Amino acid sequence: MLRLVNSAQPAALDRFFQVTERGSTLAREVRGGVVTFFTMAYIVVLNPLILGFIADLDGEFLAGGSEPNLAAIAAGTALVAGVLSILMGVVANFPLAVATGLGLNAFLAAIVASQQMTWADAMGLVVMEGVIILVLVLTGFRTAVFRAIPRQLKVAISVGIGLFLALVGLVGAGVVTRVPDAAQTTVPVQLGDDGTLSGWPIVVFMVGLLLVFALWTRGVRGAILVSILAMTVVAIAIEAAADLGDAWALTVPAVPEDPWRTPDFGTLGQFSLLGSWQNAGFIAVVLLVFSLLLADFFDTMGTMTAIGAEAGLLDEQGMPPRTQRILVVDSLAAVAGGAAGVSSNTAYIESASGVGEGARTGLSSVVTGVLFLATIVLAPFVAMIPSEAAVPALVLVGFLMMQQITDIDWQDVEIAIPAFLTVILMPFTYSITAGIGAGFLAFTFLKVVRGKAGTVHPLLWLISALFVVYFAIDPITAWLT
Repeated sequence: MLRLVNSAQPAALDRFFQVTERGSTLAREVRGGVVTFFTMAYIVVLNPLILGFIADLDGEFLAGGSEPNLAAIAAGTALVAGVLSILMGVVANFPLAVATGLGLNAFLAAIVASQQMTWADAMGLVVMEGVIILVLVLTGFRTAVFRAIPRQLKVAISVGIGLFLALVGLVGAGVVTRVPDAAQTTVPVQLGDDGTLSGWPIVVFMVGLLLVFALWTRGVRGAILVSILAMTVVAIAIEAAADLGDAWALTVPAVPEDPWRTPDFGTLGQFSLLGSWQNAGFIAVVLLVFSLLLADFFDTMGTMTAIGAEAGLLDEQGMPPRTQRILVVDSLAAVAGGAAGVSSNTAYIESASGVGEGARTGLSSVVTGVLFLATIVLAPFVAMIPSEAAVPALVLVGFLMMQQITDIDWQDVEIAIPAFLTVILMPFTYSITAGIGAGFLAFTFLKVVRGKAGTVHPLLWLISALFVVYFAIDPITAWLT
C-alpha cells in the first residue's frame, strides 16, 4: 500500500504541473528550481544592504528603530520571495521565480533619501503601484498590450535580456567594473579593477565559467548545478587558506559559525497608503508611482517572454501559456512586497538559469520558493555561496538566449532598427525597461516616417506616449513641482 501511495504522488505532480506533457521530468524540474534559487539567493543578502542603511524622514531605519535591522529585511525578503514563487508555480504553472526587484529597491531607497518621506510612506507607494497593475491585468489591458507587441520585437526583448544577463554575471564577478574616474575618461567600464584580472575570486569565476561551458557542451545533466556547488566548495577552501574577506564581491564563502537563527519579521505591515501624499505632495507621488508602474509593467513582460522563449513555451503570437495568471501573480507580488516592507517583488530573469537546466513547469518555481522559505532560518548556509560561483550560470544562459537573434529579419529596417536598439540598450543602460521603451518608440517613429502610421496598433501609440513621459520624467517632475 505504501508503495502505491508513493508512486501515486509523483504521478499526481506530473499531471498537475504537466511535466511530461511539456517534455520534462520531475528530476529536471527539481534541479531547475534549485539552480534558479542559487542564482537568485543573493537578493536575501543584497536587499538588506540596499535598503537597510538609509534613515527616513523620522530618522528611523527600515523595520523601525534608530539602528539598521538587516536581519529583519533579509527575513522579509526571503518570506515574500518564497510565498510568491510558490504561488507563481501553483497558479500559473510557469518556471518563473519571484523576489524583490533589483533597481526597484534602489529606486525606493533613493526616494526615501531624497523625497523626504518615511519608509512606511515609500512602501505605500509600492502597494499603490501593485494594486494599479493588478487592476490593469484584471481588466485585460496588460495582456492586450502584450498581444499588440510585434512578434519580432518580443524576440529582440529576449535577446536583449540575454545580453543583459551576461553583463550582470560579468559585473557580479568583478570581471567588468565601473571606472572610478569615469567623468575624466571616455571609457565608462573596464576589465577587472585596473584593466586587468587578478585575485582568487576572479579565478573562481573563470574556472566556474569554463567548467559550466565544458559540462554543458558535454551534455552533462545538472551542468549548472554541479558547477555552482563545485565552485562553492573551491571558494570555501580558498577562503579558509587565504582569508580574503572583503575581496569577494558580496558574500564571504565560509562555513557558518552560527547556522541557526530566530527569524525577525519586523518589516511586515510597515506601510502607509496616505502618508506620502502629505509628506511629498500629490504631483510628486503621482510621478513616482508612474515611474514604478512603468518599470514593473514592462520588466515582467520582457522577462516572461524571454523565459517562455528559452523554454519553448510561447505560442505563434509569442505568448506564454496562462499569461493572465502569470501577470496576476506578478501584480500580487508587487503588493505583497510593499505590504511586507521589502520593496516591490517581481519576476526574476535569473529563472532562465533553471530553464537552462531543463525546467519547463511551475514545479521548479515551487522548489525555488521552498528553498527561499528555508533561508529564513538557514540564511548563513545560503551566504556560503559567493556570487563568483553562481554567476557563470548567467553568462551561459545569456549565450543560450542570444541564439534567438536569428529569428529577427535584419533586412527589414522597420523591425531591425527597433530590435537593435532594444538589444543594445538593455545591457548598455542596465535596464530592461529602457531597452523596451527605446524599441517601442523607434518602431512607432519608423512607421510614421515610412507613411505606415495606420498600421501601428492603437495600444502601441499609447505606450509610446507613456514612454516619452517615462524618459523625460526628471524635467517633467522639476517643471510640475
